[in-house]
Amino acid sequence: MIGSTAKLPATEQSRAKRLKGVTSSVHEGVDRSIMSASSFASIERYKRFLGIQYLFHRDVAALYADTRLQAAFPDLVRRCRLPLVLADMEDLGVPPSDAGSPVFAAGEPLDLGSALGWLYVAEGSNMGAAVLRKEAHKLGLTDHHGARHLAPAPEGPAPHWRAFTAALDAVELHEDEEKRSEAGALEAFARVQAHVDARLA
Repeated sequence: MIGSTAKLPATEQSRAKRLKGVTSSVHEGVDRSIMSASSFASIERYKRFLGIQYLFHRDVAALYADTRLQAAFPDLVRRCRLPLVLADMEDLGVPPSDAGSPVFAAGEPLDLGSALGWLYVAEGSNMGAAVLRKEAHKLGLTDHHGARHLAPAPEGPAPHWRAFTAALDAVELHEDEEKRSEAGALEAFARVQAHVDARLA
């Protein structure tokens, strides 16, 4: 049942750690692609990076509005970064792309396992944002203009992440749902890579 506080056996690796292991190589590939494209070398390149952020956070925005997921993650609504990305785009005069449709649409039924995998990737990007935030600040952008979506949570990135992974690990899933969570995380990274290839290549 979603929102359960049931824990995995002590000898079993947590869901968050399993997802990290499953996605480590594709995660590294996405990071390399973004940095090798000199995404923070100029404002113009940063705007292209911001377009990628918009497309991915648009993909997952419906997850943050899902009532079942909100029951498992009580602070889920305020974790959604799409509004911050849109504000950054407005600051810099970047129009939202209308290319394609988001992966998740509001009101459509969600597969819980897959949704958790996608959420893991979306929330995990907060941990890497600290490095990107420093690069954005070198361009004259700030937590209040142009780089809002890279700003850390008030409690700090590490506590913010630990709260998420604790809730993630507490959700009970059947074995097939666990497999779909891993597949969902891999799909999420593949989606980001596709956005990077289309806009930065």
